[in-house]
Amino acid sequence: MYTINDLYSLEHTMAADYLRQYTYPWEALKGIKDEIIRLGESLDKVAYTEIAPQVWVHVTATVAPTAYLGAPCIIGAETEVRHGAFVRGSALVGAGCVVGNSVELKNVILFDGVQVPHYNYVGDSILGYKSHMGAGSITSNVKSDKSLVTVRSAEEFINTGLKKMGAMLGDLVEVGCNSVLNPGTVIGRESNIYPLSSVRGVVPEKSIWKTGGVVVKKHD
Repeated sequence: MYTINDLYSLEHTMAADYLRQYTYPWEALKGIKDEIIRLGESLDKVAYTEIAPQVWVHVTATVAPTAYLGAPCIIGAETEVRHGAFVRGSALVGAGCVVGNSVELKNVILFDGVQVPHYNYVGDSILGYKSHMGAGSITSNVKSDKSLVTVRSAEEFINTGLKKMGAMLGDLVEVGCNSVLNPGTVIGRESNIYPLSSVRGVVPEKSIWKTGGVVVKKHD
């Protein structure tokens, strides 16, 4: 329930072919920078403008003059990058996304329709189609003891071999305001996280993470 095929509809990202090389999404984190450069160099020069070296922005995207776009990055069609956004680099942002005020992105893939609109930190993470992070919610990408990140479910734990890994959000995930997604968090498709949550491990698809870490299945 935490493979790439379990979590994501790959038709909603230009990184589809890249992601198909891997079984688990965190395996793709190390190569995001190189993949963005490869994709950027092949983009339609009519549809995308290289506004700075290795910074490609679709002509229909809106970027506030106060936003910072670090290389390499790609900003997709009809995406809005708002006042004070800080894209540190290695960010592949899809079409129809919102990157809001005081949001920081680093080493990420945002599928189409993703919204990170207010005071979010998203690092070393992959956010699926139309996933949404409420105001102030963040991905924590380094453990406090600096040990390697593991992904833990009820059945097993997987050593990722990574020192830095944030969260893998499946398609249509909703994260409540001021929540912390701890290193190695994986949230299945169409799941919801209550506000003010501290989430760790694997949240199954179509579930609700409630106060105190209680997880219940959604009703059809």
